[in-house]
Amino acid sequence: MSKKMIEVCDVSMRFRMNSDRIMSLKEFVTTAARGKLKYQEFTSLNHVTFSVNKGETLGLIGRNGAGKSTILKIISGIIKPTEGSVITRGNIVPMLELGSGFDFELTGRENIFLNGAILGYSEEFLKEKYEEIVSFSELGSFIDMPIRNYSSGMLARLAFSVAAMVKPEILIVDEILSVGDTEFQEKSRKRMMEMMGSGTTVLFVSHNLEQIREMCSRVIWLEQGEVRMIGSAEKVCSAYAP
Repeated sequence: MSKKMIEVCDVSMRFRMNSDRIMSLKEFVTTAARGKLKYQEFTSLNHVTFSVNKGETLGLIGRNGAGKSTILKIISGIIKPTEGSVITRGNIVPMLELGSGFDFELTGRENIFLNGAILGYSEEFLKEKYEEIVSFSELGSFIDMPIRNYSSGMLARLAFSVAAMVKPEILIVDEILSVGDTEFQEKSRKRMMEMMGSGTTVLFVSHNLEQIREMCSRVIWLEQGEVRMIGSAEKVCSAYAP
């Protein structure tokens, strides 16, 4: 029986949004003090349950606002669900928001060590992997420039290069392969295929159904915060976009 690396059990996520048209902080404080604030509850996820087996690449598809990013943040431990629970087994590298875990005043070189430390790796290990990370990123002399000067594509390359070298047990990827030039996208895709082949468990979100079909064994289709369908990549992708 395959070991489950991620177990999402009956997870719901609700957000409260202020429905008043309040134009200033003073008006907000006054209204709140009188207990007159009106809230609208928004359900981002509604009783979502699924699991991911060791070494599996699970795709996550759905239109904007379906709840994909929310479930990734919950699994990564960035936010806590309103209801339900998530169990993860193994170290997680979440590649969700580019630049999260980076200090924009520091250079690319310094951020490799900062980001690596946040991911739980020793300075010794990162020194050993440093040249490999820089080489993969193709940033060249830009590695010694503060990353506030980087384009989004350069940031993506640096973030992916660190994650790709540290070989996490669980990799969570949100559309990162769509950033950067086509050559780097292809290199990233190949590297992810290598990681999958070496036993890394991957949760992969993309709007590119061809990538999903190629890289994923199973796919979850989320719609309006609920699981619409779980099954083989071909079956779910065909149902989603016939």
